[in-house]
Amino acid sequence: MKKDVLFTVPSYFRDDMDIMGYRFGKGEKSCVVLGALRGDEVQQLYVCARLVSFLREVEKDGGILPGKSVMVVPTAVGFSMNVGSRLWAPENRDINRRFPGAADGSTTERIAGALFERLKLYRYGVQLTSFYQPGSFIPHVRMMDTGRHNPELAREFGLPYVYVRTPRTVDHTTLNYNWQLAGTQAYSLYAGKTQEIDEAAAEQALRAIVRFLNGRGLIRSEITPGHASSVISDDDLTTVVSSEAGLLRRVKFAGAHVRRGEQLTFIMNPLDGGVREVLRTPVTGMLFFVQDGPFVIEHSPVFQVLSGRTL
Repeated sequence: MKKDVLFTVPSYFRDDMDIMGYRFGKGEKSCVVLGALRGDEVQQLYVCARLVSFLREVEKDGGILPGKSVMVVPTAVGFSMNVGSRLWAPENRDINRRFPGAADGSTTERIAGALFERLKLYRYGVQLTSFYQPGSFIPHVRMMDTGRHNPELAREFGLPYVYVRTPRTVDHTTLNYNWQLAGTQAYSLYAGKTQEIDEAAAEQALRAIVRFLNGRGLIRSEITPGHASSVISDDDLTTVVSSEAGLLRRVKFAGAHVRRGEQLTFIMNPLDGGVREVLRTPVTGMLFFVQDGPFVIEHSPVFQVLSGRTL
């Protein structure tokens, strides 16, 4: 294992921040795995830490294939993680909305640009990421429909679903989107929780990454078989949105199979306990995403239902 300083963020008030990459093997730049790009992505950092430990042992056993190299970047936002801020604290901005970056731009643009210059050289890119809302997903790998994506390769992660999403304008400044435009096969992996460690989900994410590295002929390691992944798109998902604000009392959770009209949650008045709204599923299917924060605001997505997936 080699430790590379990918770039350094200078600071006037504390030590400079070195962005570290852990490199295994040598040869072509085969695959890079990136963890936390936001300061609250604890689960994503944890999965990368476990992956570094795992690959260290694989390398000792000669399991990195000749002429291949794999890099793991656990985090690029050490300052924000130190203060528990999801956004880059000095600017209050999301670095995953600043790609491809700019060498003469703001701090977040310079961080994104320096990171992108190093990561765009890899053939495959895996980002452990999180949703903009707190919540739980069915395990899946996601990619943007840029015309350069390859969902068949994504099946090698062995997760239940491969979600090919139509990019919106706001997605044009994400790492996944710009990676693909630069020629990298890019995948976003949703690894369960964000601000806390979920051991079961972390284990599933770690095994998925190892399956992919095995399948691509980059490492040699024993791993259990995964799922026969189903490819889904935006058309397969129905979003259930709140009309009222208040406390959320969930009845159903991610992975639950529901039938049209079934109650999903009710929204309480946080002061007097009265029920402001009952949310029901408009379609039959499986709960793909469930918002798990204690509060909900008006016109906020609370559930996503994967249509037609029933027992």
